[in-house]
Amino acid sequence: MDERELRCIICDAEMPFEVPPCTDGHDRDCPELVCTRCGAAEILAPLEIRVWLRPGGDRIAPLQRRAA
Repeated sequence: MDERELRCIICDAEMPFEVPPCTDGHDRDCPELVCTRCGAAEILAPLEIRVWLRPGGDRIAPLQRRAA
């Protein structure tokens, strides 16, 4: 099994996490991890950030827009 060290919220420490047997067919790329000490589950999901471009070329983030 693949192990990674992450901060466990239950143990309140850096703990090794392992990938449990995945029934979805992800194998080592499974986003689910389990703390080897307490068994707390952690799901790793990619963070996606989108930036829109104005016609003038200025970048504007979604939270910076103002209502008209």
